[in-house]
Amino acid sequence: MKYKSHILLCITLMLSVLTYAQQGRQKRADTLFNKFSFVKAADVYKDLIQKNYNRDYATRKLADCYAFLRDPKNASRYYKSVVKQENVPVEYYYKYAQSLRGIKEYDESQIWLQRYKDSGGVVNANDFSKDVNFISSVFGAKQQYFLDKIRFNSKFSDFGAFEHDGNVYFASARDEGVGIKRVYGWNEQPFLDIYMAEAGTKKNVDHTAKVPGDVNSIYHDGPATITKNGQTMYFSRNNFTEGFEAKDNKGLTNMKIYRATLIEGEWTNIEDLPINSDDFSTQHAALNIDDTKLYFTSDRPGGYGGSDIWVVNIEADGSLTDMKNIGDVVNTESAEGFPFINNEGVLFFSSDGHTGLGLLDIFATIKGEDENTIADVINLGVPVNSNSDDFAFTMNTNGITGYFASNRKGGRGSDDIYAFHREPVLHVEGVVTDAINTQPIVGAKITLFDDEGNQIAYMETDENGYYQINIDRNKDYKIVAGQDKYIDDYRKFTSKNIQTELITINANLLLNPVPNVVKLAELNTIYFDFNKYNIREDAAIELDKIVRLMQNDYPEMVIRIESHTDSRGKLSYNDKLSIDRANATYDYLITKGIDPARITEHQGFGERRLTNGCEDGANCEEEAHQLNRRTQFIVVKME
Repeated sequence: MKYKSHILLCITLMLSVLTYAQQGRQKRADTLFNKFSFVKAADVYKDLIQKNYNRDYATRKLADCYAFLRDPKNASRYYKSVVKQENVPVEYYYKYAQSLRGIKEYDESQIWLQRYKDSGGVVNANDFSKDVNFISSVFGAKQQYFLDKIRFNSKFSDFGAFEHDGNVYFASARDEGVGIKRVYGWNEQPFLDIYMAEAGTKKNVDHTAKVPGDVNSIYHDGPATITKNGQTMYFSRNNFTEGFEAKDNKGLTNMKIYRATLIEGEWTNIEDLPINSDDFSTQHAALNIDDTKLYFTSDRPGGYGGSDIWVVNIEADGSLTDMKNIGDVVNTESAEGFPFINNEGVLFFSSDGHTGLGLLDIFATIKGEDENTIADVINLGVPVNSNSDDFAFTMNTNGITGYFASNRKGGRGSDDIYAFHREPVLHVEGVVTDAINTQPIVGAKITLFDDEGNQIAYMETDENGYYQINIDRNKDYKIVAGQDKYIDDYRKFTSKNIQTELITINANLLLNPVPNVVKLAELNTIYFDFNKYNIREDAAIELDKIVRLMQNDYPEMVIRIESHTDSRGKLSYNDKLSIDRANATYDYLITKGIDPARITEHQGFGERRLTNGCEDGANCEEEAHQLNRRTQFIVVKME
């Protein structure tokens, strides 16, 4: 009995030691997780699962590790097991749905998102169920962006590329170190530095291509942006100044934006900006077109959740004023970051809080009626966005080329830089005009045909006779304008072999009135000074147009002249004054070579046909009386 008791005691002690050891390993895994060392934490959680210690918990944490490492394939693999657990926290339904989006399992993702909602979960702004056609519309949209190869990616993280003065600047973790190897615990990669290479280079870019000066430290540095004059750099860096690394009350080192000055070819005079704090992160600097505003990402208090995009004014002396959050059209309760402003003032940014294709997607803002307001955001679609992380979008000053970063499948490293060129939407536009009086025609019917005669678009002109229709490139078209009282006009044009930068093809159309109508159209009215009948300079310009129309374009056209006065003065006097105006108009046309037989009448009607309410005794301004002192032209016959 003593022997058996001894054996049982030994077994109990061994189990206790093993249990204690596994408890220690779980504590180590949790410590690594809380320090964002997800690669090492994942290894320990895998070991705990293999040894069947607290398996459900370890599986949840392992899935979370892969989610933080932006590895949706492995995350979804383990979340699939997690959601089968009894009494699993409801947020794991949502996490599983998100990981499924990352591997393009959109239908399955929708099922788990619905289950999350049915279980009481609150869905944030990226609930793509609000637009059930989003995925098909994005993949089916006309492609504007096309990917180009670049040669300077590494097997490590590369992102944040932008061009300035013939060079491309970017952040990279490619420096593995020649002495002590320093790595970032989150992903076990070297820390980021800022690099510079010649734009379009095909050469390898190694650690010797780091920007010269003091911007690169032993911790993370980058991404960066540079002012238009090339003298000032704003860049992200861990909270590390003069050899001292500052931490918040949780023991974490946050990000800050620093400012550097170019002096004799080196970036120096590093300045810690007043928008920074030890207690939260401030990063991803971007400048507007005239370098008067600094946009950035921050998880500071006062935002909408996660990280938000903020903006602050840059004064002439370099001081920063009037910092504000750019609002909830852009910012959500999830993460927004990597702002960029192009030459047209459009804000581009990355987010996992708006309807997207996977993890982080790149979006552009749409301006409201006020140029300073943001009305909406749009997803840039494929191939810029994918089911992986897509971020750090920039556009060159030509508005056609640029860069973004992605950790999508097929790259060289974890995050890779992708170059793009875009073909902006092309449209045909124009104004439909009355050929007689050169006035715009409202409501003219516009029909667009392809080269095989198929109708592909239809619309009507606006109040200014204007129309605009989006078209494809590299095709032939025919556009027709018409209206009931006019003869159709058309133009053939092509969008083949045109410059990529071109976004507008002009196709103005002239409509002639239908012949043999008693009153076809009113020619441009001419006006007279008070109590005078001489032809003014502005009237002579309009009369010369009529002469050209009658002599060159419509040699058979016959007109009638009708002249008028305002209401001031006696009725009989105004009758005579209007006849004098009709005679002066008639004489002008005859002296310019118009056959008198082509002017059937030239009559004066005095004040009998006022165009407004300025009759005798009415209190009217001079501008209103001017409208009544006129001569009008009526087309009697076209041929």
